Amino acid sequence: MPGVTGRSGRKPKPTAAKDLAGNPGKRALNKYEPNFGAVVNIDPPEWLEGPGRELWEHLAPLLCAQKILQATDIQNLEAYCAAYGRFRAGQADIARHGITVAGAQGGVVKNPAATIINEALKQMATYGAMLGLDPSSRQRLQGPKKRGDGNPFAALLGPR
Repeated sequence: MPGVTGRSGRKPKPTAAKDLAGNPGKRALNKYEPNFGAVVNIDPPEWLEGPGRELWEHLAPLLCAQKILQATDIQNLEAYCAAYGRFRAGQADIARHGITVAGAQGGVVKNPAATIINEALKQMATYGAMLGLDPSSRQRLQGPKKRGDGNPFAALLGPR
C-alpha cells in the first residue's frame, strides 16, 4: 500500500530555503535542522574520468556558488556525474555498433548499451532532482526574497 512504510506527499523543503523565501507558509521553522557545511570548492574524485569528470568540473562550481552543495551531497554529485559518463559511453557504443548487434546465437538483439543508457538516465533523474538540476526541482528552490517585493499598494498609502 503506498505511503504505509514511509512518509507520503511531497518532500519537505529545507529550512534554509524556507527562510530565504521569507517563510511564505508562516509556519515555525525547524531551528535544529542539521547543517553539514556548504562546500565552497571541491575537486572531482580521482576515479571519475571522461565526460563524467568534465561534467563535474562544470557543475561543482555552479552548485558551490549557489550554496546548494553540502558535504553530505558530494556522493549525489559523484553518482550523477558517473551516470552521465555511462550515458555518454552508451551513446558512443550505439553510434559505433548500431542499436542492434549480433547476439551469441547469431541472431540480432538489442545493443546492451541501450540498457546502460536507460539505467544511467534513471539514475541521472534521481540524483539530479536531489541536487536541483532539473526544471521541476529548480522550481522548488528559491533564492533570497528581494527587498521591495512586498505589497505593491504600500506606496499608494504614503509614508507612515
